Amino acid sequence: MEHVTNSPSETEALGESLAGQLEPGTVIAFTGDLGAGKTAFVRGLARGLGVRERVTSPTFTIVNEYEGGRLPLFHFDMYRLGSADELFDIGWEDYLARGGVCAVEWSENISDALDNDCLRVDIRRGENDDQRIITIGGGNLD
Repeated sequence: MEHVTNSPSETEALGESLAGQLEPGTVIAFTGDLGAGKTAFVRGLARGLGVRERVTSPTFTIVNEYEGGRLPLFHFDMYRLGSADELFDIGWEDYLARGGVCAVEWSENISDALDNDCLRVDIRRGENDDQRIITIGGGNLD
């Protein structure tokens, strides 16, 4: 399913609306260029899950954990990982077992560790600076 947003707040709103459809154990694999809006989308997911904390990019920490919502949210940034092996070294399987939502930015860097049935969100720049073309597919939404 393709969506067009015209501002970061619209991108967040799309993430928020998707959150209501998520189940425990959902993995969302994000792709898109640097600055495309992946973290904005995750901010919306968090809001839709009822997370009240400020959501920031986990670029240097690899993962940020947000509890207190309908489901826990584990926000990963795989930009600095060189392989799926490194993902398992940080406890990927433990996060999956905790029954939350795993939102994975730069998922292409660890694609061989992701199940084929994960939800996929691709975010691309549109015709102007704020426009985004967001394609959502896979998982239980198709």
